[in-house]
Amino acid sequence: MSDPMLPTSPVVWADARRQSLFEPWLAGLTQLHALRPDSLRAASADASFRRYLRVDTQDGRSLIIMDAPPDKENCQPFVQVQALMAQAGLPVPDILAWDEANGFMLLTDMGSRTLIEILNPEKPRDAEPWYREATELLLRWQQASQPGMLPVYDEALLRRELQLFPDWYIGKHRQFTLDDPQQAVLSKTFDTIVAENLRAPSVYVHRDFMARNLMLPAHEGAGLSILDFQDAVYGPITYDIASLMRDAFLTWEEDFVIDITVRYWEKARKAGLVGATSASGWGDDFGEFYRAVEWMGLQRHLKVAGIFARLTLRDGKPKYLADTPRFIYYLRSTCSRYRELAPLLRLIDQLENIQPQVGYAYGRM
Repeated sequence: MSDPMLPTSPVVWADARRQSLFEPWLAGLTQLHALRPDSLRAASADASFRRYLRVDTQDGRSLIIMDAPPDKENCQPFVQVQALMAQAGLPVPDILAWDEANGFMLLTDMGSRTLIEILNPEKPRDAEPWYREATELLLRWQQASQPGMLPVYDEALLRRELQLFPDWYIGKHRQFTLDDPQQAVLSKTFDTIVAENLRAPSVYVHRDFMARNLMLPAHEGAGLSILDFQDAVYGPITYDIASLMRDAFLTWEEDFVIDITVRYWEKARKAGLVGATSASGWGDDFGEFYRAVEWMGLQRHLKVAGIFARLTLRDGKPKYLADTPRFIYYLRSTCSRYRELAPLLRLIDQLENIQPQVGYAYGRM
């Protein structure tokens, strides 16, 4: 999850030893890539321990440097997924140099503005072309899928992610201790969520496919490009479309969400990713598919609520919790549609001190 900063931000090194490793590495690349080291500046930081720097070249271009301390970040998955995406013809940064031992990487610069910077939830029609392009990229990624190439998004991983919600959001952020009946509700609901999500066929999953990780074209004639893909896995086809349309940082009206999702689903059916012609035969009915997307979104939002609480309490990054009301809205909206999620809705209302509304209409079963 990248967090754009001012392009003129100076580079500050909290670790002098790391700076002493970086400077000779950069000097060794200066002639080969025609770098201007004096132009080095901060580009962005994210929710992990990675940060990104920007450096200009003699011919007026710019390149990106990833600074990822190897004791905190493993760059190997980034390199592996970059290769898979590049092979699929996707617009991702090229890796120009990599100091694996010290966690420095030189990358092509995909631009300085993310898609989220120009989106207005009040103007979905303006956003539609961008979202259509994003889903085309997503379909290309999914069509390249092969088992055995990426870690599997299996039951164990789904459960580990869900556990972030009670551990970090409920226990540490809300400082709420679940009693036995509440714990039973959570356990039973988690069982149902995992089972529902594992019904979907598996493809390559970016795992954070949303507007903050899609870069706007850097020049005329270019298209969107994809960042922050290092956590990719092989798992439910519903995950990336859920994260795109139920964004962690902006909320669209459901009409727009359904419109983009159904267009994506129609193309996924034609590509044989879902539907009667797919290997699984799953997802031939849009109602079935949309239900699965909602349940996948539920898993993601429970997980991210926990992650955002952990970022605040453990990592000292409190800004992410400002988006908590969005997650609670997503969770309550989905829970209100399905009878089997009514107990979770009551639990969330207890956690958030929300007075339950009488007469919820369970529109989807």
